[in-house]
Amino acid sequence: QLQLVESGGGSVQPGGSLRLSCSASQPVLEYYVIGWFRQAPGKEREAVSSIDSQTGISRYRESVQGRFTIATDYVENTVYLQMNSLKPEDTGMYYCAALMYGSDWTSVRDYGYWGQGTQVTVSS
Repeated sequence: QLQLVESGGGSVQPGGSLRLSCSASQPVLEYYVIGWFRQAPGKEREAVSSIDSQTGISRYRESVQGRFTIATDYVENTVYLQMNSLKPEDTGMYYCAALMYGSDWTSVRDYGYWGQGTQVTVSS
């Protein structure tokens, strides 16, 4: 069974950068759309970005467009999320998952194989 493990979170000041990693237990990233989601305390989980390695299409929520970049490293079997110009509103637990049950990259319920998450805190 596919396992996804997130890492790379931490605490940074506004304007700082972090690179999150989503490492897969099997070399199957080319077969899945991988999504990054985040969840702030008391809020619903929301889609941040996704990448379809078969088509090369990457997507971003509007609030991170131009600041975040998603990419796949097939050698490392890892999907990265480079986050620049971080803002306090980017704070939350970040999760990666594989799109399993539909085609809506923003739909939490369409994803499976969720990782355990990595915490990102942006604060001065």
